[in-house]
Amino acid sequence: MQALTNRAQPVDRRPMTFWEKLYLPAIAKGMGITLSHIFKKKATVNYPEETRPFSPVFRGLHILNRDEEGRERCTACGLCAVACPAEAITMEAAERLPGEEHLYREEKYAARYEINMLRCIFCGFCEEACPKEAIYMTETFAPSNYQRKSFIYGKDDLLIPDPKNPITVNK
Repeated sequence: MQALTNRAQPVDRRPMTFWEKLYLPAIAKGMGITLSHIFKKKATVNYPEETRPFSPVFRGLHILNRDEEGRERCTACGLCAVACPAEAITMEAAERLPGEEHLYREEKYAARYEINMLRCIFCGFCEEACPKEAIYMTETFAPSNYQRKSFIYGKDDLLIPDPKNPITVNK
């Protein structure tokens, strides 16, 4: 049978010499490689003190946006959930009640909006699919956590605080 690549080398079956049995040249060669790495520039970054520059197209955590009057932009059309290849977005629509015009832009709004960040692949399709520019991705990392349920972000976690009513208490 013929080899697929020309990288195959025959195994050297000669008996080891006296110096090879002592392993001293191999140890010296390894120490030389180790010492050469001491003087090279380090690849790591001291994270809290230094930050790594990001690409201009970096996609981080999701945010639900508000309009200029502080109303929610999301109309629960479901295009972001349909565009998501990982099926990480779940939403339920509700009708706006009389007197809630200051809360929602359209007659329909997202009563429940959740993103499962464990399923999200940060592709940005939800951002591109939204006709109202209600969802966008920030330059913020997804924080680490120990429980799976804390990675499911609800509408309270995703929505930007209202600029007209800055103090909001969520249960």
